[in-house]
Amino acid sequence: MVNPFDLTGRVALVTGAGRGIGREIAVVLAGAGADIAVVDIDPATAADAAAQITSLGRRAVPITADVTRLASVEAMAAEASDKLGGIDILVNNAAVAAVNLPVLEHSPEDWVRQIDVDLHGVFWCSCAVGARMVERGRGAIVNIASISGLIVNHPQPQAAYNTAKAGVIHLTRSLACEWAGDGIRVNCVSPGYVGTEMTKHGLSTAWGQVWLDSTPMGRLGTPTEVGYAVWFLAADASSYCTGTNLVLDGGYTAR
Repeated sequence: MVNPFDLTGRVALVTGAGRGIGREIAVVLAGAGADIAVVDIDPATAADAAAQITSLGRRAVPITADVTRLASVEAMAAEASDKLGGIDILVNNAAVAAVNLPVLEHSPEDWVRQIDVDLHGVFWCSCAVGARMVERGRGAIVNIASISGLIVNHPQPQAAYNTAKAGVIHLTRSLACEWAGDGIRVNCVSPGYVGTEMTKHGLSTAWGQVWLDSTPMGRLGTPTEVGYAVWFLAADASSYCTGTNLVLDGGYTAR
């Protein structure tokens, strides 16, 4: 029987893969058999993550790119294709988060930066890699959204982040419908509170108890759990899924 989770022979490009959730996604996909284009704006972290993946016996290429710049994204897609072959899987993970920033304290630069990285970046990368997937007639794109695109987080104010992630969810649906006939599946994962360094710092403040009290499972998620969700949506196991938003939040949005 063919294993529908096996990614052997496939190439995955993961943005923001140098650290945190993105790095764990890359490691999980490599463990499933994929070769990885490790994309990050920081060349040192990209190289370090690529070395870890290589140690797992998979091919890995570190690529430095700024997802807010179309020329940089086009160069990223070309380099990954040249060095690893056709891209089968794209994971749009690169993001920034401006939290504890009330609307009336936003500068224009704060707003533009958040939307530029978290929403425009997903669009540019999807266009650059998606065009190549359309030519080949196949591919899977997984965008990392957030429960912040579905609800308004509390107690921290973060309107720009929430707006960007809501845009990612609807962009996912739009691309899924537009590209379904071209053999491209487009889905997203919306994590809740995951144990990254930033979230762990939040646990040391008054916010942390609110987050945990609002989560029925009473704990943070792990980057590995996000990686497993991405693996499912990238693999043939989810072959009839497109336009899906897989919520991974310990029950937070169920209340």
